[in-house]
Amino acid sequence: MGKIKVVGEPLKNIPWQEKPENYEGVIWRYDKNPLTGWNPTKSIARIFNSAVVPFNGEFVGVFRGDHKDGKARLHVGWSKDGINWEIEDEEIIWRDEKGEIYQPNYAYDPRVVKIEDRFYITWCTDFYGPTIGIGYTKDFKEFIRMENAFLPYNRNGVLFPRKIKGNYVMLSRPSDTGHTPFGDIFLSESKDLIYWGKHRRVMGRGGSGWWQSLKIGAGPIPIETEEGWLLFYHGVVLTCNGYVYSFGAAILDLDNPSQVLYRSRYYLLTPERDYETVGFVPNVVFPCAALVDSETGRIAIYYGSADTYVSLAFAYVDEVINFVKENSEIVPGDRDEGR
Repeated sequence: MGKIKVVGEPLKNIPWQEKPENYEGVIWRYDKNPLTGWNPTKSIARIFNSAVVPFNGEFVGVFRGDHKDGKARLHVGWSKDGINWEIEDEEIIWRDEKGEIYQPNYAYDPRVVKIEDRFYITWCTDFYGPTIGIGYTKDFKEFIRMENAFLPYNRNGVLFPRKIKGNYVMLSRPSDTGHTPFGDIFLSESKDLIYWGKHRRVMGRGGSGWWQSLKIGAGPIPIETEEGWLLFYHGVVLTCNGYVYSFGAAILDLDNPSQVLYRSRYYLLTPERDYETVGFVPNVVFPCAALVDSETGRIAIYYGSADTYVSLAFAYVDEVINFVKENSEIVPGDRDEGR
């Protein structure tokens, strides 16, 4: 394994479990899923759709915690092994760059990425409707909130882990005020993480597979490889019993990531286990974070299951990329300039 070069740091202590014998899939689940349960702290009813990064030789996460008043907030969690977590009961307190309290009314579905000496956090926040909040921390104790990235309505803001041609780059999914019965992935650029422009359409919903027929959205931070940016993304289908969230993968051009090189016709993971099919919102697997060891090509994917738990799955970069290339289907419009 590990023949395809991965750009990034080694992560020798990546959470890992070998693929089960005779298992034919590309992504396999941790056999002790889920990692979290109901009522994990005094204030929180459920934790799911959360982001994890390496930190000081261990792991830290920004977790979506739905409180017992029903409202979503962000919390910090700590782990020595990336599997067993201690979640702080107090929500993250945000201050603006002048030191004044700048707390969102609600906050959910975070992503976290380290760029230079800062860990940037994006999440769905409130601004006369859902849009993308952005902030940063250096120590996961003090958090600085910046200006919201976009106007309403938008979700699934995902930053790339480095500048591309001198600009920060973010993926997002324009939406509406509700549960959004539509949605494509777009890309925006910024010199300073404040003013965003050069918007391009990256990927559209649809294709021959129904699993992504209703809407799609970017998942974890893209992984840089010599083949392109490996992007895990969720896809949604509307069934007679409601929405079903699965996830697949795409490969984007390294220098122009608005261009899709390959895209999986088939999902990589779909709700099958009890903790994915039964819960607060049934039939959901929703990836938000992916750790990668550049030496071995191992990937550990953190995903929300049934809007109730945090779960974990594993893969190899080589196997995922080869699967996507061998089973690629470009949806009409994915390779245009998007203007």
